[in-house]
Amino acid sequence: EVFLPEETRAAAPVDFLQELPSYQSALRRRAAAGGTQERRAAPQGSAGLRAAEARGPEQEGGELGARPAREYPLSIAEKRRLRDCQQADIKYLSGWKQWKTTSSKSLKKVLNEVKEFSSYLELWRHDIRSIEGKFGTGIQSYFSFLRFLVLLNFIIFILMFSFVTLPTVISEYGIFNSSFAKIAPKNIEPHCTVYKPSGNKGLVYFYTYFKDLLSGTGFLEVTALFYGYYTIDAAWLSIMRYNLPLAYLLATFGYLALSLLWIIKRSGEGFKQNLVHDEDQFQSYCNKIFAGWDFCITDPNAAQLKHRSLQYELQTDLEEERLKRKIADRTMKEKLCIYSLRIFINITVIAVLSGCFYSIYRATVFSQENSNVSIGHDIKTDSANLLVQYLPSMVITLANFIAPLIFSFLIRFEDYSPAFEIRLTLMRCIFVRLANIGVLLFSLWSQISYCATDKCKACGYNYELYPCWESEVGQEMYKLMIFDFIIILAVTLFVDFPRKLLVTHCSCKPVQWCGLQEFGISDNVLEIIYGQTICWIGTFFSPLLPAIATIKYFIIFYIKKISLMHTRKPAARPIRASSSNFFFLVVLLIGLILAFIPLGISIAHIPSSKACGPFRSFNTSWAVVPDTIRGFPTGLQQVLHSIASEAFAVPFFMVICLVMFYFIALAGAHKRVVEQLREQLVMVRFDPFFCTPKV
Repeated sequence: EVFLPEETRAAAPVDFLQELPSYQSALRRRAAAGGTQERRAAPQGSAGLRAAEARGPEQEGGELGARPAREYPLSIAEKRRLRDCQQADIKYLSGWKQWKTTSSKSLKKVLNEVKEFSSYLELWRHDIRSIEGKFGTGIQSYFSFLRFLVLLNFIIFILMFSFVTLPTVISEYGIFNSSFAKIAPKNIEPHCTVYKPSGNKGLVYFYTYFKDLLSGTGFLEVTALFYGYYTIDAAWLSIMRYNLPLAYLLATFGYLALSLLWIIKRSGEGFKQNLVHDEDQFQSYCNKIFAGWDFCITDPNAAQLKHRSLQYELQTDLEEERLKRKIADRTMKEKLCIYSLRIFINITVIAVLSGCFYSIYRATVFSQENSNVSIGHDIKTDSANLLVQYLPSMVITLANFIAPLIFSFLIRFEDYSPAFEIRLTLMRCIFVRLANIGVLLFSLWSQISYCATDKCKACGYNYELYPCWESEVGQEMYKLMIFDFIIILAVTLFVDFPRKLLVTHCSCKPVQWCGLQEFGISDNVLEIIYGQTICWIGTFFSPLLPAIATIKYFIIFYIKKISLMHTRKPAARPIRASSSNFFFLVVLLIGLILAFIPLGISIAHIPSSKACGPFRSFNTSWAVVPDTIRGFPTGLQQVLHSIASEAFAVPFFMVICLVMFYFIALAGAHKRVVEQLREQLVMVRFDPFFCTPKV
């Protein structure tokens, strides 16, 4: 043990480190680079402060102006001395540098105040922090994700309302001396342009309005909520001509691109954290043991739950290690048995999925063929008709409920690790939820595209059943969203609350054994991602659907908060906040990519309605793009055609490949550097060169 004098004990470790050759070489490299890197070094301890005071104003003025004293790892007294030095050295600078330093400090102060003020305007700031304090960061990540979807849908609504709905309303009502034009489609049979919405006429009962509100028919069909309302070819706002078909298509591409970029930006940080957590198993053990506690927790029950969660994670890791050893020791006969069982179970899963898809297809066909056959004027007939219209939504909801239960039961026999069991079950549930929407749209398209007569073939779609098929698809998406909200509300009111009352006031063993329903983060996330996928697909057919989604998620936030606080308990197997945020965004990105497929088919392949909508003069919705390009100057047309040609596409693809290979090589180099740094961190424990003397 080394004994040092009293006055040098505090500064000894710093002086010792500054005497290392690596520190001296680093100083020489910074000096050779012109002092650029030197500005990043903070004076540490009393020795660092003396070094800062020793440097003259000419050498230190830029550094002192660049970093405030509070950013240095010094004591309060040393920070005060450093601040006095900074203020004294400013007078040695030129007028331009003094103004630059003063303005930089003022701007930074203003930005910090604006950032602090904006944090108070953050939606649900207090509620989310309260949830985080009681239940930890895992459940808090779900509510933060819900807030993100509220903001995303609100911005999508602003985009569609500003570029599609507002110009249409202004031109139709003649506001600001505006007008609109409706150009009759050319070379189109007259019977294809007939569209008579089923609006309410004469004496209308109250329950009829209620039925229309649930199904999107009647008075809602002729409002700005659906595609058929925007039957305008051009709008004149004062002297400016507004191309509504082009604006409608570009706004659709805009909200899809905005969603994609925002999700990728938010998922970048989560991906890096998840990569760091999963890189090294030994590091995972250290993180759980030494840094696994969530210091945001203040509730005793949540603390006990966190204890059990850490215990469960360690047991899961040990179980995975045991399974790895078991897998390594398997004989050929055991491998053959387990692989055969897995093949059989996967065949069963495919059969369950096929049954769900076929049920949705038959329900959709039956609903489309019979929903408008018997429209009566009594409540029984209208109620039956409403049930027929909601039949696809009910079948989809039933499939989303039954299929995950079957998957959770079958996964137990496949002998996977616990972590992989959760991932595989979630991926199957994601697939069944999102694929159900695709099957519904496929069923609708099969009905829309079915033509048995020459008149129908002349229109390109089934004009008799679907004179404005885009509005019909919008109504189906609207019903899916409304029914999904009704189910979430009904489960909370009629399942969770009665169960809470029974568990609280009934001492029967079966009731106590069942207990409260767990607040499963993954299941709740799948619910809202399913609804968000519906919103992305339906916004093209119902431009105001994002406004409904915003209101829906706003209400769901409080429903889930009340459910968490009063009727449910946190899951016994919570997931880490960093990995959960990344998982949420990855699943959301999958939903967005799957939404591209039906929208792309609807825009580029299926003929647009000739009786309604902004694209009635075009064969498809995409046809408005080449038609607009033909109105450009000849030189600009040639440039755009050159960009779209193979002569440009092939070199551009090669450049993209080279850039991609460069970033792959750069990532590999960074990975090797990280591995070397890890090796050096391990050597710190054994190499006395890195160790400081004991005091």
